[in-house]
Amino acid sequence: QVQLVESGGGSVQPGGSLRLSCTAAGIIVSITTMAWYRQAPGDQREWVATITGDGSTNYADSVKGRFTISRHNLRNILYLQMDSLKSEDTAVYYCSTNYGRNYWGKGTPVTVSS
Repeated sequence: QVQLVESGGGSVQPGGSLRLSCTAAGIIVSITTMAWYRQAPGDQREWVATITGDGSTNYADSVKGRFTISRHNLRNILYLQMDSLKSEDTAVYYCSTNYGRNYWGKGTPVTVSS
């Protein structure tokens, strides 16, 4: 059974940094395409970044150059390093994968505010 558990969210001032983690069970992160999404209050869930099994990465234009998706193969963890955070990055962040069907974690909230 696939399980995804996000952690690392919190409150930070604009310009600050956070690193989100997604601990996976039931899949091998190093060979599975994984993604981060986010959902701001009142908005639809939007894609943030993807890392494929071969290590290729892609980012939404809104986070390109500020966010970095990566993984720890031995620990089976997906990361999202978020730098130069802006107020518009405030959202609940979810990790996701498609392994026969779409799987989602429960999310971790990020608030960027002065």
